[in-house]
Amino acid sequence: MKKLFQIVTFVFIGGLYSACATGPGFLEVNPPLVSDQAEMGRIFFYMPSSLGAAFQPEVMLNDEEVGRAKSLGFFYVDRPPGDYKVFTRTDVDRAVNFTLEKGQTRFIRLSSSMGFAGIVFGELVDESVGLSEIKKCKSIVKK
Repeated sequence: MKKLFQIVTFVFIGGLYSACATGPGFLEVNPPLVSDQAEMGRIFFYMPSSLGAAFQPEVMLNDEEVGRAKSLGFFYVDRPPGDYKVFTRTDVDRAVNFTLEKGQTRFIRLSSSMGFAGIVFGELVDESVGLSEIKKCKSIVKK
């Protein structure tokens, strides 16, 4: 029985680890904070916690899927100035709305909470907070 428990624990931990981002780290990638296209703004999405690693919902930006929320991972998109709404497929009620200006950089922290089902939601954070937290995240390769 003890051996079975050890095997189940090993498989569970391995599954959680595989649910986390595994690409190169933010500091290694060192992405430019602003878009290389002068007329665009840049939006970083990141999930600085391993809590909720089993949930990897689609991240939606104005009804377009731009990536997946993956524990300890980040990705970014460049978009024209305008009004944007971010939500995930797990939680439409906790959408975050913001305006993106030309040449501006925004940071959306993806957090999770537990309930009847796992919930992942976005929060707009200040650039200083986003830069501090994103440094421990790894790049998510978008398909």
